[in-house]
Amino acid sequence: MNKLTLATLLTLSCLAVTAQVDYTNDSLRIVNAEWSIDTLEGFYLKRYHFGVGTLFCSAQHLSIIEIPAKSHRRLAFVCDSTTATVSDMAQRERALAAVNGTFFDMGRGNPVCYLRIDGNRVGENTPQKDDSVNRKYYQYAVITLGEEPAPHLWVPDSSRTWEDSLSGSNVMTAGPMLVHDGQEVPQRDDRTFVTHRHNRTALGIRSDSTILILVADGRHKDKAEGLSLPELTRIMLWLGCTDAINLDGGSSTTMYVHDKPHNGVVNYPSGNGRYDHEGQQPVSNAILVL
Repeated sequence: MNKLTLATLLTLSCLAVTAQVDYTNDSLRIVNAEWSIDTLEGFYLKRYHFGVGTLFCSAQHLSIIEIPAKSHRRLAFVCDSTTATVSDMAQRERALAAVNGTFFDMGRGNPVCYLRIDGNRVGENTPQKDDSVNRKYYQYAVITLGEEPAPHLWVPDSSRTWEDSLSGSNVMTAGPMLVHDGQEVPQRDDRTFVTHRHNRTALGIRSDSTILILVADGRHKDKAEGLSLPELTRIMLWLGCTDAINLDGGSSTTMYVHDKPHNGVVNYPSGNGRYDHEGQQPVSNAILVL
């Protein structure tokens, strides 16, 4: 008889409980993980690798930027007229950290969600194929940046022009909303965008105004398999977020931190198909930590 490897045993165990899922162990793994923590200028970088079968019966690699409520750091949006990598945008703007922002047209390079930067509208909510009035599924959450260090997260109505009613100079639409007022936001179960595992980027806020920016790597079998939106939602709740929003993901997912190796890329972008730090894909916009 062939000996079963630990990975095989974990997989069989996961299959056995599929019909009756209990996420207690997963929540404990997140809360009790011995995160690698770098204390930086006004924020923390936290990273942890969950081995095969250990988180949601899968391998995961998570990176988190945590900005304490009393930090003097603030967020900003940036958008290029074409596309550029997150690290290039961050270095050009002299940011201490950055992640990819909202969704964009990979062919044309323009945002496909509402985006206002320093009072200038640079992105619109593109219409659905047969519906020019209502917004798309990934346009149902909005971030605004104001005088307070922490952003505000909003749930818009279905109108594509809802953001026109918002004052303020910096507005970014993405989505969907994952957590609102401390409660999980139900997601549709008929879209692979929701139910399948992908690289993910999310932004959340705790009740004390601490900001969390999370990146989950994906598309790397047995190393970093990515998250479904319900899985991403649970992690943001377990990390203490009272509000959280999903940002662009997939091959766009990138986290940059100034002065770190690999040109500042601290996660494992999947654009080159390898589990390394070289797979950045050009994006149209980013969220900066200044």
